[in-house]
Amino acid sequence: MKKTGGKLKFLGSVFAMMIWVFSAVVVSQLVVGYLMLWILGKEGFSTTVATAIYSALSYVVALLLIILVPIKLFKKWKTDRVELGLNETPTWTDIGLALVGFVVATFFAALLVNLFSMIPGFDADQVQNTGFSVYMSSWERIVAFFTLVVIAPIAEEIIFRGWLYGKLREKFTGRMSEKVGILVSILLVSALFGLVHFQWNVAVNVFALSVVLCGLREITGTIYASILTHMIKNGVAFYLVYVLGIA
Repeated sequence: MKKTGGKLKFLGSVFAMMIWVFSAVVVSQLVVGYLMLWILGKEGFSTTVATAIYSALSYVVALLLIILVPIKLFKKWKTDRVELGLNETPTWTDIGLALVGFVVATFFAALLVNLFSMIPGFDADQVQNTGFSVYMSSWERIVAFFTLVVIAPIAEEIIFRGWLYGKLREKFTGRMSEKVGILVSILLVSALFGLVHFQWNVAVNVFALSVVLCGLREITGTIYASILTHMIKNGVAFYLVYVLGIA
């Protein structure tokens, strides 16, 4: 009975962490979005600059909720730079692995998308909705680029491959073999990362990306290579969609 209670407490803690991250990301988007909509109005909120500010503020609020709130309310969820994967500094190895990671993630995502294409109703050509219009001026592209290729990768890596993966990895490797614990942590983080994108095809794509990014953290011990890989991926997508106009 005691053993069963321990397992339930453990699973409850894992579930709570995942719900906490999911809620923080979604709530931050809703609060910032509705607040800006109320201040700027529908027309003002639809501009490129407003969209960029909305995205940036949403990430900042989510980071503050996930990392700072536990310091006051959930002391067991406190974190540090090592657990976040922000210890030390980026290296040339991180840069090299980021390039390799991008190639691996691209092929892995293509494989998964092809497999899921066999499922009725799955739209393999679905494009992620970023909130930005493809019809932008040069300076608007710069603003959108900074948001999607710089801010988004840094924030998402700190949240998912930093805080959440660091917490789950510690929990699971403490209760089972290290390899199994790492694998379970990678799958859970990647599944949640796909879920928060709220688009079926995009979810499969970013799930594959997340698996590779978690692997890079395991190899390097930090999230710098993951951030760089994420930036490369978003940068290539940005160029194809917003510069070349290829959906």
